[in-house]
Amino acid sequence: MALEVFDSRTDVRNLFITPEIRSRVMRFQPGEVAHGHTHDVGHEMFVVLAGQAEFTIAGKSGLVGPGQICVARAGEWHEIRIVGAEPMTLYLSVTPHIEPTHTQWDREGGTQLPYRYGGSTRAEREARSSAAESPEVLLERHLSACSALATAATPPPRTRRLTACGRRYARCTRACSSSNWRGTSWPLQRRRTCSRKAHGSPLGKP
Repeated sequence: MALEVFDSRTDVRNLFITPEIRSRVMRFQPGEVAHGHTHDVGHEMFVVLAGQAEFTIAGKSGLVGPGQICVARAGEWHEIRIVGAEPMTLYLSVTPHIEPTHTQWDREGGTQLPYRYGGSTRAEREARSSAAESPEVLLERHLSACSALATAATPPPRTRRLTACGRRYARCTRACSSSNWRGTSWPLQRRRTCSRKAHGSPLGKP
């Protein structure tokens, strides 16, 4: 089986769609505006391939040209305005891609509009020949994806304990380092002893 390769000059469409990520190539004409919105849970990365556009993300604006990248994090309002005399082509990815994928507003910082579902994948649904999946199947798939993402983002109990221990050790080290003791090896022994007494940090013997 040949490796699947996409071409941004001809594949101006969604390239890959899963609950974990959606990626696509888009092309805009001079003067066109991709009106602003946010994503409740998804981070969106933009890679400009050709042309130039003014990106406004979370109240900050800047010109982005070929080979340059910018990111709209979850919850950050973003809008794209094409500048110059030539079309602008970009690659974007949104991760995770969980419906409703977009949150629309009447204006930046304004009133949230009702959610709309499936807008970013409408062309793919209209083009397919197989029967549409039932809402129950789609709901179960998205719930499973959400659960898997939540599990992946939650560290195991041992990691949580070690992380908490590390924070306590850092506080203890700062406290010991700020004391008036100016010995050579003694302060290190003092810090180790203090850490073990304070929270049982497994730092080994002094």
